Amino acid sequence: MKKNMGTVDKVIRILVAVVVVILYFTNVISGTLGIVLLALSAVFVVTSILGFCPLYLPFSISTTKKS
Repeated sequence: MKKNMGTVDKVIRILVAVVVVILYFTNVISGTLGIVLLALSAVFVVTSILGFCPLYLPFSISTTKKS
């Protein structure tokens, strides 16, 4: 599994996940939409930790710096 996510991509995903969690627990978002967004946030956190996004593969996207 080759890393295909750069630092900026990881930070943005983590920030989006944190915002969604805060909005959910302050009851700004709730119900089915809240659950779906929490699940998406979990995926964002996992892909950020791994540095690999499987959806980037079919499109040959890589946000890592070229070395």
